[in-house]
Amino acid sequence: MEFPRLLTVRQNFPSRAIPDIPGQIRSELSASGFASRVKPGARIAIGVGSRGIANISTIVRSVIEFWKSQGCHPFIFPAMGSHGAASAEGQADVLAHYGIHEATMGCPVVSALDVVPLGSTSDGIEAFMDRNAFESDGVMLVGRVKWHTDFAGKIESGLFKMMAIGLGKFAGAQRYHTYAYKLGLEHVIRTVGRQVLASGKVLGGLAILEDANHDTAQLTAVPVEQMETREEELLALVKSWMGKIPVPELDILIVDEIGKNVSGAGMDTKVINRGVNGEYNPWPNTPRINRIYIRDLTSNSYGNGVGLGMADVVNDRLLQKIDWHPTRINSLTASTPACIRTPIHFASDRECLERIAPTVGKTDLSQVSFGWIRNSLELAVLKLSENLRPEIGKNSILEIVGPAEAMEFDESGTLLGKVLEEQQVGVSH
Repeated sequence: MEFPRLLTVRQNFPSRAIPDIPGQIRSELSASGFASRVKPGARIAIGVGSRGIANISTIVRSVIEFWKSQGCHPFIFPAMGSHGAASAEGQADVLAHYGIHEATMGCPVVSALDVVPLGSTSDGIEAFMDRNAFESDGVMLVGRVKWHTDFAGKIESGLFKMMAIGLGKFAGAQRYHTYAYKLGLEHVIRTVGRQVLASGKVLGGLAILEDANHDTAQLTAVPVEQMETREEELLALVKSWMGKIPVPELDILIVDEIGKNVSGAGMDTKVINRGVNGEYNPWPNTPRINRIYIRDLTSNSYGNGVGLGMADVVNDRLLQKIDWHPTRINSLTASTPACIRTPIHFASDRECLERIAPTVGKTDLSQVSFGWIRNSLELAVLKLSENLRPEIGKNSILEIVGPAEAMEFDESGTLLGKVLEEQQVGVSH
């Protein structure tokens, strides 16, 4: 097969990076009034999730230092449902891989699956809270506000979801997703979240917003009285910053890696325009992607292969890295078994691409359009086939970096080269 040449393209997204993250957190938390809700010497439970959040260890450490400065005794607990193979040890290990452990944070990390019931919602959904968090003097959540991969709403992924599902641990996550199958996940997140707030244990949260460059762009202390409405506002804001694949349609999207540290669904459904049940191009105002090829699994996914089922073709090496135990637990808990279906797979990159290219409806295979991204989170630099040059020229934020290069493979059929990080790409003149 004759493959088109590829252009390295930079998307010049606006930079909203915060220059002084610890200073911003001190300012936000000092003005929040959170500390006035507890007495000096109080034990404060800091809930932290499992996503690949930029600067997360710096952010959490700064939160810990704030509470210590108030004369309190903070500890960290994993606010996770089925992640880390739904085990206490696994969830602590997830945090440790992000640099969050006792030695770096200067406080204990307490991981357990025991929960306390908090009563039921009007739909009969029993709410739960991590027992260690419940037995503390107050709970604070640290989480990123972002669009969700499974649905669209005014509240998606953020503090409310962490409060509803993360604080409920594995017991809660199973129950909530079961109800969500008929009631909708946004409804469950809102109603269970309100039930958790009614416990009086939550002091507030620190909402993290990231820009299209995956930089920390905003840190907002959110009091419990405003959590629901404030999160709606923050979600609308961060959606307006969202990075996208910058052409209206791609025949084939090459994705170097998927993983839980990239997205809860392995890859961001609203970037690759797939549904977790395999629906093609369900999201409006999102580029149409006709075929997806996944090459590998991130090391920080710990073998969790969720997202596999959204691809059309995968490399054998990806399948060899999957640990099916955490993968099945995570997928079945979320009621998304289709997300781990095994697609067509071949031994090499070349064979995968040559086999899938004839399925996009073009008789001249040299005209098949390609995009190549490292993962669905890092979109500032990507590769696009030269036959997309007219579309690239229509987009003012795009910059072609260097000459077009042939797609090259070694003797085993492995695709050579990689999508470089933004700081590694030189500016063309």
